[in-house]
Parts: sequence; C-alpha cells; structure tokens
Amino acid sequence: MAPAIPADELPSKASHGLDLLAGIIVLDLTGSIAGPYAGQLLADLGATVVKIEKPDKGDDCRAWGPPFLGGDSLWHLSVNRNKHSVTLDFSAPEGHALLVKLVERADVMLLNLVAKAQRKLRVDYESLVALRPDIVHVSITGFGLEGARAELPCYDLIAEGHSGVMDMTGERESPPQKVGTPAADLLAGQDAALAAVAALFRRQRTGIGARIDISLVESMTRFMAPRLMSYLGSGDLLRRSGARDSVIAIYQAFETADEPLTLGLGNDAIWTRFWTAVGEPANAADPAHATNALRREHRSELVAKIAGVLKNKPRDEWLDIFAKARVPAGPINRLDEVGSDTHLRAARFLYHFERDGVRVPQVGLGIRFDGVSESCAKPPPRLGADNRTVLQGWLGVTDAALERLRADGII
Repeated sequence: MAPAIPADELPSKASHGLDLLAGIIVLDLTGSIAGPYAGQLLADLGATVVKIEKPDKGDDCRAWGPPFLGGDSLWHLSVNRNKHSVTLDFSAPEGHALLVKLVERADVMLLNLVAKAQRKLRVDYESLVALRPDIVHVSITGFGLEGARAELPCYDLIAEGHSGVMDMTGERESPPQKVGTPAADLLAGQDAALAAVAALFRRQRTGIGARIDISLVESMTRFMAPRLMSYLGSGDLLRRSGARDSVIAIYQAFETADEPLTLGLGNDAIWTRFWTAVGEPANAADPAHATNALRREHRSELVAKIAGVLKNKPRDEWLDIFAKARVPAGPINRLDEVGSDTHLRAARFLYHFERDGVRVPQVGLGIRFDGVSESCAKPPPRLGADNRTVLQGWLGVTDAALERLRADGII
C-alpha cells in the first residue's frame, strides 16, 4: 500500500491574493534557497517575479532530493510559488541581449553571484544601472560583496558555523549542531525582500534606486544579537546547554508523565500564576524567588522542583491547565504534528494547490493585510514554462526566433 501523502489532507486556498507590490517586476537570477525565498516573498506580496534559470538544468535546487513531488524537489517547491520561469543563458551574447531588454522593464534584480562573477557576466550594479538608472539591485552572497572573504563560496551550513548559532545549539556534551532548517538562507532571503521593499519605497519618493548587499553570515549573526551582545557587554562566554541558560530563569523544556513540554515563566506575575495553577501557591510567595534575578541564582533548585511537579500529570492535561491560567507553555511537535495542526490548517497557513493533477503542499506567508494573506495564483513553474509568455509577450520575440534560441541552447 502506498504511504499516505499529508498534502492530500491539506485545505485548498482561494486564488485571490495580495496586491501591495502590483506593477513591480522582479528578475530573480538566483538559485538554491536564500534568493528564491526572497523572490517568493516579493511574489506573495503581489510583484511579478520572473525566475531566470539555466537551460536544461535550471536552479540547482530543483534536483535537491529525494523527496520529489511531480518531478520537482520539494525544497524547490517550498520557495518558488507565484513566479514565472524563463530559461536563458545570459553568459552568451544573444542571451545577454535578451536579459538587457528584461532589465529595462524591471524594477528589482535579485542575484546570488559574488562580485567577480557579476562583473564577468555584466549583471553587476554598475553595468545594470546604466540600463535602468533607478534599478533596485539586490545581491545575496555568503560574505558580502566587499572584504577579504567576498569571493569565497558559502552555503547555509557555513554561515551558521560562522555566526555562533551552531556552538549555541544542542546539549553541552554534544557536538555543535546545525539549526534544523536552512536558517541563514531564510533569514538572508527575508532581509533581501525587506531591503528591496524599503528601496522601492525610497525610489517612489526620490526616483533613486539602490545597490543592496546581503550577507548570509551577517544575516545569521544578527539573528544571534541577544547572545552576542550579552558576551560583548559582559565578557561572559556561554556555550550550548540544551537551551537551559536563558536570561529568563525558567525557560526550557520539561518532561511530564508522558510527553515533554516547553515552559516560559517570563515575569513575576507568570511565576505566581504558575505555582497557583499547579496547586502550590506558597512557592510563589517565597521572597527568595521574588524576582527573575533571584530565581536565576537558584535556577538548578527551582528547575528540579518544577520537574518533580510536572512529572505527575500528562502533557496535554498540563497544557490545558496552563492555558486556563495564562501560563506560556506548549508541546514539542514533530513535523507530522505541525502538519496536522488544526489552527494552522483552519487559517490556511498550511494548504495545497494542484499542479498537473498532483497536490503540492505549501507553507504560507503568515502575514495578513486587511485579513488577507498570499494566494498561490501561480504554482512553482516547470523549468522554462513561461519562455513564450515573457520573451514573446513582453519582448516581441517571434516563434521562429524562439525555436532558434532553443536549438542554440540560449533558452
């Protein structure tokens, strides 16, 4: 028997979406995760995003599997909805000439090439601003466009290692651990989209474009700011501890009679509500634990006491008690439990669309404007699916020219 596909159980979503960036044209020359994610965010907000891909193979991420669904990697399907796909070898003169025509129509360029490669391919800011003076040119690289490491290759894993997050993740006795999602990629992609929107806003006021430089390492390191600032300002070097060393005294996972839960007792009022909820209000009145600073001094003792209490009931019973008492607590979900979360499904944050008869899952934007979030008006496109629409419809390339370009490997 074939395994059940969770996407088959997800709700569909209405096709009407967001129009905040309607009329903005984005050329997405990126591959992998960070750049495509930036492009998807802009597309979700209503921009027209044209994904420029290598003929024959396309974005490397298309092959990042298994798992595959409907011929494409599910990683690729996670960051490429609402886009057009055009295949174009812009390293060839004829391909570059077509790219130039697209640049003249574009508002935003997304690239993940180092500066040297950009200059070689004539897609650097200095080359393109001569074609479109108000272009918003966004580069996403590992280390930024300038400096001693600017030309080094980089992936999410390398950026996470540079940032300190891997050293801070996991149990003290365990090796460093990567975050369980491509965090540096997603953060850099989000930064790129935010920066592009900010630059477009300025351009509307001034007519001036922008040269935007996004670094995976700096985006990921900024994510570490609370930890890094604590070291820089105090000299205290904390290492990984299974997330049991928060500045909040009680802020960690605990075992219950069956499944673990998370518990965050972030202020004095919550501290009091917690002990009242578990039936031991006298503990809340102890002056030795009246403030977070005092509770941190006695963290080991308090953690042991709370652990002993929580072992007496199953997780879901505690979560019900804490919800009624307004004590921050939650489950530690597996991916299948996240995928079946009734609230996320009801909100259409998790949904599916159909492409060629296959139900493809999607994780939503999670941002609502006047009650409306993104739609999937255009499923992640097949490689080169929009060659005719864009090259012929926008640029007037004839059928005969398209066939010749295809035969020559330009598209």
